[in-house]
Amino acid sequence: MSVEEQTPAATVVPTSKAEPHSLRKNGKQWHNPKKPFRPASGQSSYAKRKERDATKAANKALEQEMKEEKVAERDRRIQVIKDRRNAKEEKERYEKMAEKMHQKKVERRKRREKRNKLLNS
Repeated sequence: MSVEEQTPAATVVPTSKAEPHSLRKNGKQWHNPKKPFRPASGQSSYAKRKERDATKAANKALEQEMKEEKVAERDRRIQVIKDRRNAKEEKERYEKMAEKMHQKKVERRKRREKRNKLLNS
């Protein structure tokens, strides 16, 4: 690795700003040259616009579906937690009843309450 081999690579410096074609009249050569105003340049054909709108609609529908799935999963988790809590409370209530009454009477009440729940819901 001699010094002669490294100098050509080090001397090449890329210019970030393009040189202006000619000097500007107002003397502001440090500004980027402006492009001519063409109002029709951004317009596209009807078919292209319809295609772009269709892809937007498809993306929006997919996004909405994903959001709904996320909400449904969250609601399902919440419902599982609520069901567990209710089952735990009910179990504790029956244990308290079992302390005071006979076991067979507690079982009969459980069955009767279960029947009533099914009829009411």
